[in-house]
Amino acid sequence: MIEMIILIRMKISKILVPLDGSKTSFKGLDKAIYIARQCGATITGLHVISIYPQHLGDLVSPLRSRLYEDAAKFMDEAKVESAQNGIVFHHKIVYGDTASGIIDYVKQTKFDLIVMGSRGLGGLKEALLGSISNAVVHKSNIPVLIVK
Repeated sequence: MIEMIILIRMKISKILVPLDGSKTSFKGLDKAIYIARQCGATITGLHVISIYPQHLGDLVSPLRSRLYEDAAKFMDEAKVESAQNGIVFHHKIVYGDTASGIIDYVKQTKFDLIVMGSRGLGGLKEALLGSISNAVVHKSNIPVLIVK
């Protein structure tokens, strides 16, 4: 709880929330909404679509379209949830490696805080954190709040 009080007292105006449609990623959104309400911040939801191998081009094109449509749906849900709580929500969907995509987006766009779920839909399991959240914690140059 003390960590939350410290975060709320920081000047937070822009929060990044990586979303993958999982229950845990939406728990991260809920916590970001709480913080945003306290600070008057906006939220940007980010989803990184990973498709490998990239060189297959036309063979993965239908899959890319389907994954984009699915991402757009849960981003719309996130926007509605944010709006119901009086929070401005922007979203961005990009292609690439998930952890690198999050870090690269943070470097391109100024954010004050990243709030993300501890585990997403990925199949890899690690001892304490999911592989994506673990990578973001270690590579981010801004504070990261991990939500279980």
